[in-house]
Amino acid sequence: MANQQTAKYTIVVTLVMCLVASILVAGSAVLLKPYQIANKTQDFKRNVLAIAGIYDPEQSVEEQFKLIEMKLVDLETGRFSDAVADLDLFDQVASAKKPELSRKLSSEEDVAKIIRREKYAKVFLVNDASGFSKLILPVRGYGLWSTMAGFIALDKDLNTVLGFGFYDQKETPGLGGEVDNPKWRELWIGKKNLL
Repeated sequence: MANQQTAKYTIVVTLVMCLVASILVAGSAVLLKPYQIANKTQDFKRNVLAIAGIYDPEQSVEEQFKLIEMKLVDLETGRFSDAVADLDLFDQVASAKKPELSRKLSSEEDVAKIIRREKYAKVFLVNDASGFSKLILPVRGYGLWSTMAGFIALDKDLNTVLGFGFYDQKETPGLGGEVDNPKWRELWIGKKNLL
């Protein structure tokens, strides 16, 4: 009889502890979600600034980002668009998964193995004291293990690479992870004749 009560007691305590732990974990996830979104946005902006070659860790990201003008480009026409009301909330990679915001690529078009291409892309115009100085374009393609997303920075001639790198990749260190190697990234700087 004592063993049966001990078993019941153990099961009840275990269930109560699991319930309390799950409530704490779920509550933490909900409470921390706004901070996670804010940190992701900050990281994205920091990557844009870094690719542009203007990131200064001593200054606020928001202050530095004032030099950058975000625009939306219709990838079918190549023209600026106002199809998206809030560019800060527009997730280009996520829109590629939505049929109404993307189109399926033919095998001839799909050299990057992305399957679907979004209809709109966020581009970044960097301005300095003399006006427009750099253009930052999004890039995306399939690596060894995952789809990688990054940026390429072009000089105002729109033909000279000033920076290149990925902000989202899940590649294996030592193999596909070499895309984060500064030596590899430097190989792109100064490349021309992209058009």
